[in-house]
Amino acid sequence: MLITGFPAGMFQTNCYVVAGGPGSDAVVIDPGQDAAPTVRELLAEHDLTPVAVLLTHGHLDHTWNATRLCDEYSIPAYIHAADRPMLADPTVGIGRALGAMIGDEKFREPEKVVEFSDGEPVELAGLRFSVDLAPGHTQGSVLLGIEVTVPGEAGQAPQTVPVCFSGDVLFAGSIGRTDLPGGNHQQLLDSIASKLLPLPDETVVLPGHGPQTTIAQERATNPFLVDLRAPGTDTTIATDRPKGRHGL
Repeated sequence: MLITGFPAGMFQTNCYVVAGGPGSDAVVIDPGQDAAPTVRELLAEHDLTPVAVLLTHGHLDHTWNATRLCDEYSIPAYIHAADRPMLADPTVGIGRALGAMIGDEKFREPEKVVEFSDGEPVELAGLRFSVDLAPGHTQGSVLLGIEVTVPGEAGQAPQTVPVCFSGDVLFAGSIGRTDLPGGNHQQLLDSIASKLLPLPDETVVLPGHGPQTTIAQERATNPFLVDLRAPGTDTTIATDRPKGRHGL
């Protein structure tokens, strides 16, 4: 199994390349601004053939190079229908003021776009990704899950570790901002409570910005999740906690 990532562009958005191993097919997750050259280098280094671009949501810092890569390799982009309009018009998701940073650059959809459906996994590059809609940062934010087999220690049997590509829903020590068009703070908290907190403690979270973390670490230390509990518990969700400001 191969998962490699790097921060790209002015927003240092994490772009990931995921494959079963060297010499196999691969998917690219969230190729943001200036991500394309490094993606090409990683594909060549590991002898990988890209088959799709997966987008955790539609904000420009995660989609900037999606069309370029999709058209270059003749592959589709996957995105939730609620965020699809941002591919052709990024200002739909970031507003006119932030949209000024785009300058004269023109955007359009890739030639082929596939829409994610909540709860319906996608199988690509010999891998199976779960897809869970988690609105709040944007209305089409999705969590992409995959299980990774890692060698056991000192002759122990291999172990399966769940991995979640969380986009801008959850970060190490923070959560996504909700002050842009389509954002809703309470909805984001509800999404985290219902879709992320029930995951196993050992789940590795690979976010859209910043370092990786685990569900156990965020449950225990993330100040934005104070008193937040998964559905079915008797603890109510606080609504006066600070609001996230990470990412676009």
